[in-house]
Amino acid sequence: MNSAIPTFGEAIHDAVLANGFAMVPDALTPAEIKALQRAVAQVGDTVAARKRDGVYALRNLLEVSSEVRSLCETPTIRNLVEPILGKNCIPVRGILFDKIPDANWKVPFHQDVTIAVREKIETEGFGSWSIKAGILHTQPPASVLEAMLSVRLHLDDCHEHNGAMRVVPGSHRLGRIAESAIDFIRMQRGEQVCNTAAGGALLMRPLLLHASSPAELPGHRRVIHVDFAAQALPGGLHWR
Repeated sequence: MNSAIPTFGEAIHDAVLANGFAMVPDALTPAEIKALQRAVAQVGDTVAARKRDGVYALRNLLEVSSEVRSLCETPTIRNLVEPILGKNCIPVRGILFDKIPDANWKVPFHQDVTIAVREKIETEGFGSWSIKAGILHTQPPASVLEAMLSVRLHLDDCHEHNGAMRVVPGSHRLGRIAESAIDFIRMQRGEQVCNTAAGGALLMRPLLLHASSPAELPGHRRVIHVDFAAQALPGGLHWR
C-alpha cells in the first residue's frame, strides 16, 4: 500500500483544516436516507416544530428523534467527525431545516456563533443569552467554536437552484468577523457553491462564512444539521 496516498479520514481532515469545510458524496445509503425522511416527518407534531404545510425548522432534533441520535453514533457519522475532533466528540445540537414553497427564505453570509446549553450560568467569555424555540442559547468565546464541527446531512438534492449552501473558503481562520467586514472578505476570498446530492454530507466549521439563497424551484430541501464538540464547557456550563 502506498503510504503517500491520503486515507479518507486524512483527506477530510486536510480539507476542513485548509478550507473550513469538506464535501462528502454518498455519506448516507439510500436506506438511511429513507429512514431519516420518515423520522423527520414523524417529528412534525412536536411543539418546537415551525410548520407551514409541513415541518421546515426544528431546533431540538436530537431530543425528539431517536433515529437521528442513533445515527450520530454509527460508523457512518463517526468516520466523518473523529478524524477532525477525535474519538471523544459528542453531538451537542441537532437542527432540521427545509425549504418548501411556504417557507423559502434567504440567509445572508454569517458565522454560526451560538451554542445550546442546559442552564444559564454567568461565565467569563459567554454572553448574548437568548431563547430560541424554547432552548437556551449563548455566544461562547471563539475558541469554543473553533473546536467544533457541524455535519449537514442532505435528504434531498441540494444545488444552486434550490438554496444550496455558499461558503467563503478559509474564512474560518479569521476568528469572529465583524458584520461590517463580511462583504470585503467575501469579495477578497471568493465564494463556492456546495452542490450536494441526496445522501451527501457537508462538514463545516461554525466560524466559516456561509449563506444560502431562496430556492428558485422550491420543493423539499431537507437538511439535518448536527453540531459536534469534544471539549467540556467551563464554569459549570453543560452542552444541552
